[in-house]
Amino acid sequence: MISQYQEGLLVETSTFQTREIDTTYENVLENIDSGIMLFDEEGVLCFVNKHMYRMLEMNLFALKGCTLPHLLSHVQISRFKKKQMLRSYREMVCKGKPNYEFIDEFGRYWRVSLISGEQMKGQYLFTVKEISDYKLIEQTAYQNDSLAMLGKLAASIAHEIRNPLTAIRGFIQLLHPHLHQLGKAEYAKIILAEIDRANDIIHEFLTSSKPSVPQVGMIPVSALLKEVVLLTESEALMKGCQIYLHPLQSDMVISGDVKQMKQVVLNMIRNAMEAISEKVDDLPGKIEVGARREGAEVRIDISDNGKGMDICTLDRLFSPFFTTKESGTGLGLSVSDRIIKNHGGCISVSSKVDEGTRFVISLPLIQ
Repeated sequence: MISQYQEGLLVETSTFQTREIDTTYENVLENIDSGIMLFDEEGVLCFVNKHMYRMLEMNLFALKGCTLPHLLSHVQISRFKKKQMLRSYREMVCKGKPNYEFIDEFGRYWRVSLISGEQMKGQYLFTVKEISDYKLIEQTAYQNDSLAMLGKLAASIAHEIRNPLTAIRGFIQLLHPHLHQLGKAEYAKIILAEIDRANDIIHEFLTSSKPSVPQVGMIPVSALLKEVVLLTESEALMKGCQIYLHPLQSDMVISGDVKQMKQVVLNMIRNAMEAISEKVDDLPGKIEVGARREGAEVRIDISDNGKGMDICTLDRLFSPFFTTKESGTGLGLSVSDRIIKNHGGCISVSSKVDEGTRFVISLPLIQ
C-alpha cells in the first residue's frame, strides 16, 4: 500500500513537473524575438506566438486551426504578406531550401526558416526574423572590402595611365594649329575633352580609395550653401530646373574641410539635376536646399521632384561602382558618404519613384 501510494505521488509530481516545463517552454516561445508558426502533420496551425500574429496583424484565435490555404485566402492578411507566405512555401517546402529572405514594403529585410523532417515527427516549424541590422553590417563590410580593393587598384593604375595621357595631351595641343588649318580643330577639342574626362575618372578613383586628410576650419553653413547654389544656378536653369534656397540661420557653424563639404553638396545637387532631367512628367523641375538646427547637429536638406528611386537602388546607393547613369563611375555618392563620415556625420536618403528624392546630411555643430 505504502509503495503504491509513493508511486502515485511520484507520477503526480512527474506530471506536474512536465506541465510546468511545457508552460515554461511556451512562455519562452511566446516572448522570443522571432515569429513562430507550428503546423501539425495534417497541415493545421497548432501553435503561433505573439510576435507572429502581431506581424500578420491578426489575433491568436483567428489564426489557430487554420491551414495554409485558409491563411492565403484570409481577408485580414494583406496581399503582400500572402505573396511572401506562398513564396516561402514554394522555396522551402517544395524546393527543400532551408530559408527564404525578402524585403518588405518598408525596406526591411526578413528571413523565414523551416525545420521539418524526422526530428519534427511530420510537423513543420516556421520562424520569421527581421535581419535588417545583419544586412547593414554585411553591406558595410562588403563596402569596406570594395574600397580596400579599390585603393590597391587605383594606386597601381593611376601612375601608369596618367603618364601616357599627359604625353597624348601635350602632342594634341602641338598639333592643334595644323588641325585648325585643315578645318579639323573640332577633333582636337573632342580628344582633349575625353583626355580630361579620363583624368577626372582617375582622380575619382584616387579620392574614393583614399580621401585626403580634411583641412579643418570653421565653416558657416549658410555661406557654404549660398556659394554652392550660386555655382549651380545657371547649370540648373540650362537643365530646366530651379534651385530654391530656404532662409538660413547665420549662427550654424561646423568644423571641417570646406573643399570637401562643397564637393558633397555639389554632387548631390548635380544628382538632383540629372534625376529631374530623366523624369517623364511635364512639371517644372525643382531643387530645394535648406538647413536646420536639431540639438547639437545641423541637418542639411537637399530634395528634388525628379524621377525618384526604388528600394533596390536605395539599397546600393552608397556602394562603390554602383550607378544608374550611362556615363557614371558609381563613385560620387560613395566618396560623399566617406567624406561625411570622416567629419563625424552621416547621410540619410528617402525616395519614391516618380515623386522625388530627399538627402539629409547630419553634421555636428560647433557649440
